[in-house]
Amino acid sequence: MGEGWAGVPSLRTEETSFDDQSPNGLLIMQNRYFAFALLLISALVVSAALAEERAERTIEEIKAEAIHRAEVGQYPLIGLDPGDVKEACDHIHTKDKDEWAAAFMGVGDRYFNEAKLLEKSDPTKANADYIRAWRLYSFGRWPIPASPGKQRAYAKAIEAFLAHARFWDPPLEVVRIPFEGSEIVAYLRLPKNAKGPVPLVIAVNGLDSRKEDLSESFAAILPYGVGFLAVDGPGTGQAPIKVSETADRMLSRVIDYVQTRPEVDKNRIAVHGVSWGAYWATKLAIVERARLKGASAQSPPVDTFFQKDFLMNSLLGNREYLFDQVPALMNIFDGVKNLDDLAASLAKMSLVKQGLLGKPTTPMLILAGVLDTQVPISDIYLLLSKGDVPKDAWINPQGGHLGRQVKVWPDPLIFKQVIIPWLVRTLNAQGVQP
Repeated sequence: MGEGWAGVPSLRTEETSFDDQSPNGLLIMQNRYFAFALLLISALVVSAALAEERAERTIEEIKAEAIHRAEVGQYPLIGLDPGDVKEACDHIHTKDKDEWAAAFMGVGDRYFNEAKLLEKSDPTKANADYIRAWRLYSFGRWPIPASPGKQRAYAKAIEAFLAHARFWDPPLEVVRIPFEGSEIVAYLRLPKNAKGPVPLVIAVNGLDSRKEDLSESFAAILPYGVGFLAVDGPGTGQAPIKVSETADRMLSRVIDYVQTRPEVDKNRIAVHGVSWGAYWATKLAIVERARLKGASAQSPPVDTFFQKDFLMNSLLGNREYLFDQVPALMNIFDGVKNLDDLAASLAKMSLVKQGLLGKPTTPMLILAGVLDTQVPISDIYLLLSKGDVPKDAWINPQGGHLGRQVKVWPDPLIFKQVIIPWLVRTLNAQGVQP
């Protein structure tokens, strides 16, 4: 049986010709057309099912899924109150980006305004309100601030986060690093009562998370005598440049900067990256090997992720991602207007195509989930099999993106039980008493 139109098997045989006009010949010919029609209908049904699977959620589906994720503590709604999310969703009726932002800003404003009134009389409650407002504003701009309303939500998120950070001890320092006529904005925190230069982790966010999220998480590493500098990766947040095959130069500039700080031990610097940030952490583990003590990477894209087939069949309409993953990806590159543009830009980012995979690396921790639909596990196995030094790996057989498993391995637990211990050990941190 050969191949016919569009890969459908040909139904011709040598025994019978379609020119046969006998009753038997006509019956055979009708049966063949009927069989061909069934095959064609089946192919169209399968194609429609795949298209439906890749379709983005409707706005009602998005709202229901957002409330559910808030209830179970699932990304990107970790820490958000389900009641607040439902209240905002009640005011959303379309996929209009400004309508989305306005709904979450409306709820967030209530907490932000209350926090300002309570700062002196009840600082504990004020701080809690600022956290609540920050998370609501941040989800209002999620996944990217791609409209005027979402841009306002992002600005409010930064304002609320910095108001929350004013309550921190040791304090958070906003640093501004000159870079190519612009600046890199980052957040620095150093452990309290440290004696002498301390080790430091440069933390890089993912596609839709931000340096504010990383700063909140990395507060847990300070008691071990390790500082951190959180920075938005290229193309995200307040980063001065978009993603390109040379954009790692921005993060190399960050390493330059932290090495100038007398409080930092320049021989004990590590990098940590989440998803897209994990890509940068992996690349830095190679190109900045001499200046890094280690690199931890959660679900780093390496090669297959950057292929057009993966974009079209896995990322487009991905349901593990809440909504708009592909539009968010388009946003981090310059000049990307459609899927073909995105596919061409992604192809340049492959570490295989760049000739980097397999070169010597600094020690690495790789974290991933076998069930990840956003970064293929094959990329993780490929990375683990290359290079010159053994790598540590934490692979969750039941985990999705970043190794997450709802109610079993949520993000905070992975961070505290896997990532922090590895970084502390790799940096030879001794710890200090608060």
